[in-house]
Amino acid sequence: MIARSGAGPLRRLAVLRHAKSAWPQGVADHERPLAPRGRRDGPAAGRALAEADCLPDLALCSTAVRARQTWDLASAQWGTPPPVRFDDRLYAADAAALLDVVQSAPREVETLLLIGHNPGLEELVLELAGDGLDDALDEVRTKFPTAAIAVLAWRGPSWQSLAPGTALLTSVIVPRGKKP
Repeated sequence: MIARSGAGPLRRLAVLRHAKSAWPQGVADHERPLAPRGRRDGPAAGRALAEADCLPDLALCSTAVRARQTWDLASAQWGTPPPVRFDDRLYAADAAALLDVVQSAPREVETLLLIGHNPGLEELVLELAGDGLDDALDEVRTKFPTAAIAVLAWRGPSWQSLAPGTALLTSVIVPRGKKP
């Protein structure tokens, strides 16, 4: 059951796992680029967020090359992309570290996009979701693949009010781009 804070606007956290990355020999993990499938799925993720009416007011993105490229491809699908903050704390972060970053988002942001890596993102979604619509929780528990998007919603006066078990997992989307 979701703990109800009662006060505050409806807030949404869209969690986007970076698109499929390549594994070039001799390239450090942080510097790995997107694979061809990732370059197709990145724009599909942007379109999926737009179609779900879940365009963010602010994006927080890992500094890893594959996450930054995912952001570039996804946000290029929108008329005017929101501001983005590249944060090295999001690279290889666990759920607790990710939550700390999310909780520092400005109060005026109502929809926040978080772009990062597994297993931290999957753990964060499962920790925050007190409940889920349909089979959304089971989907995340089973697999949170590259380019997957989980949308969490709750009411609260600020991002600091987001705590484990307080959000509703409203949807899980796994967009895929078409092969040429």
